[in-house]
Amino acid sequence: MLAATALGVYLLVVVGATTALTDAAAACPTWPACNGRWLVPLDRPMLAVAWGHRVAALVVGLALAVTTGLAWTTGADRRVRAALTSSSVLYPAQVALGAFAATAATPALLSAVHLVGGMAIFGGIVVALAWTLEPETFDEPAGIADPEEVPDAAEPTPAATADRPDGPLARAKRTAFAYFRLMKPRLMWLLCLVASAGMALAAGPALEVETVLATLTGGVLSIGASGTFNHVLERDVDRKMNRTADRPAATDRIPVRNAVAFGLALAALSLVAFLTVNVLAAALGMFAILFYSVIYTLVLKPNTVQNTVIGGFAGALPALIGGAAVTGEIGLPAVVLAGVIFLWTPAHFYNLALAYKDDYARGGFPMMPVVRGEAVTRKHILLYLGATLLAAGLLSAVTSLGLLYAGTSVAFGGVFLWTVVRLHRERTERAAFRSFHASNAYLGALLLAIVADALVF
Repeated sequence: MLAATALGVYLLVVVGATTALTDAAAACPTWPACNGRWLVPLDRPMLAVAWGHRVAALVVGLALAVTTGLAWTTGADRRVRAALTSSSVLYPAQVALGAFAATAATPALLSAVHLVGGMAIFGGIVVALAWTLEPETFDEPAGIADPEEVPDAAEPTPAATADRPDGPLARAKRTAFAYFRLMKPRLMWLLCLVASAGMALAAGPALEVETVLATLTGGVLSIGASGTFNHVLERDVDRKMNRTADRPAATDRIPVRNAVAFGLALAALSLVAFLTVNVLAAALGMFAILFYSVIYTLVLKPNTVQNTVIGGFAGALPALIGGAAVTGEIGLPAVVLAGVIFLWTPAHFYNLALAYKDDYARGGFPMMPVVRGEAVTRKHILLYLGATLLAAGLLSAVTSLGLLYAGTSVAFGGVFLWTVVRLHRERTERAAFRSFHASNAYLGALLLAIVADALVF
């Protein structure tokens, strides 16, 4: 009930913001009935949206009342009861404020207060859900292993080494693939999609193909440079972790000198590509390389349990780069989109940290499940997911994104939330990977919806 109610309130936040921006409320200027009618024709999209928002508010309000009642009658934790009671008390005031906004010419400040109220209700329910899912007894953190007592990861299996190519062409292919792996290609599609969403929000249908190509070329090259430097700087630690022991720099398939030269070449080419767009995009691109390669890899990752949280700024930078590439400045939509990515990163990566907890302990990294334990990590995943959804709702309020974005955010956000709740129940490696893949699907679908909504609809 908590999870369903949270998703219902989130639906109201996103669709409510979309309703305000599309002026759908003007199609239904009376309350609670719509133009004196309790049932309205659904062939008028704006009228259907406004009426659907009111019906959903009624259903969600009933769900919140039932959930709060269950919390009090089933002996839920007092923190859960307090959070749900606060949300239930705030809900009628939120409905009254929405009714006033729908029936009167309201200033932007009132709409902003209405949005904040919805976010506060949602936040209270998510916090209650997090407290409800807490285990009665917490696991003990694994702790970081002593580097002197940790053996290197197992050597590659015979199947991985027996068929090494002997011919010149086969060796060339193998070497080329090793260089390709240095660039961390798995990161490229998602980060390029982030930059594309930033460009689409900034330009809309006027977005030029030349700008897109130049920006994405610079982005691919800068991601490749960052990944290469990361491989070089972490090669000794990578040898201790089963997940990373076969990386090209860790196995010396690519000599360090060659890898560094390759990374510098990629960085230089990315600078050239970004400069064809504008100086701000180039400066942000260079900062992204330095932040990931130096600040995250050398400073944050080995030294603080908040490495994933602060390191999320690296993934958020493509949103700023995309916006800057179009306008030459950093606008509000790009900043809010960057906030979505920043908050999504812990909700996404903590799942991987759970699955590879022992590996990270072997490598000496102070990841959340290693230092604080798995139960705390699962709680943080849920809380950061809630924050991500709130940021996504805020994005709908500061842009002209429509119903495609709203529907995608709610649908895929619901799937992500379902997998996180299952992770709390099952507490297995499989559940962690399920949640990890759901987080990828959520962000990928959200970014595609942003691009489509901004450029087409």
